[in-house]
Amino acid sequence: MVLVQCHDCKDYDLSASDQSFLMKHYLRTSRKEEGLSTGKPVASGVTYVRWGRKGCQKGVEIVYTGQVGGNQYTYKGGGVTNLSLPNDPENGEPLSGTNDQIVGGQYELTSPNRPSGMKSTLTDNEVPCAVCYQRKRSTVLMIPGRKTCYKGWTFEYTGYIMSDHKDHSSKEYVCVDKDAEPVDDKNKNENGALFYGVKTNCGSLRCPPYKNAVTVHCVVCTK
Repeated sequence: MVLVQCHDCKDYDLSASDQSFLMKHYLRTSRKEEGLSTGKPVASGVTYVRWGRKGCQKGVEIVYTGQVGGNQYTYKGGGVTNLSLPNDPENGEPLSGTNDQIVGGQYELTSPNRPSGMKSTLTDNEVPCAVCYQRKRSTVLMIPGRKTCYKGWTFEYTGYIMSDHKDHSSKEYVCVDKDAEPVDDKNKNENGALFYGVKTNCGSLRCPPYKNAVTVHCVVCTK
């Protein structure tokens, strides 16, 4: 039981329900005041990978920049996800086995495989990436098939869905920035984890609303 005291009033004994109400109010108020005093937002923020770019858009904090890594396109086993490898790694120890599956990502954007909105000079260049931190957000969403966010969501970047070729080993789909750039000026066909533009194939994919044999836009949104 809580005993309430004041200068100009009598003492009151509070019931259990009153005590619970006061405690909840105190905790809620103190948390708000703590946030104001420290300047920390209630939502701590979200991170996302910006595939194909070395930096984040204006107003978004960059955690690190790097190069895309993944599994060799000819390997039938191993990982299927792409990795955003930092440019300042803390390298591991020598390994004598043969499981050397982490290689660099390369654009394979010759004319038949390149979305019309992307540069024609990217083929055989390595793919960069940036990990971005957007403050005051709690959710990040990549929407395939759109280049704008739905109402109530904040636009981060737009691009095209890419993956490895369907005749190679399976890889995940990622949203590569429409203004993609290379890691550097080096241009050599070393293959590795390959990035092709993909197109739709109507049938089980309902058309309309989709169209056959077109590129697939994508957009990354936060809220």
